[in-house]
Amino acid sequence: MANFYFDSKAYTDAARMLEGVLAEEPANLSVRLLLARSYFHSAQLRRAEAELRRVLDADPTEDYARLVLGRTLERQGRHEEARPHLRLVAAMTGEQL
Repeated sequence: MANFYFDSKAYTDAARMLEGVLAEEPANLSVRLLLARSYFHSAQLRRAEAELRRVLDADPTEDYARLVLGRTLERQGRHEEARPHLRLVAAMTGEQL
């Protein structure tokens, strides 16, 4: 159901649902990443940042989480903090950002 809400761009509803799932499965990184994306799209940037950092603490090679973290920091006007994350994503994926 959370995926349905996310795909329907009802990001706040998706986040609410995912918070409950995460409470039951705190080690589930895919749920945590979708929650972070829901926060990002609903402009809950501090929450998105916290979840993305948790994902990266558990899996530092998760390039998509690092990309979204970089974009989250940029949206907060924290460009200097975003730059190393975005450079690392570019190095990991071979894409120019």
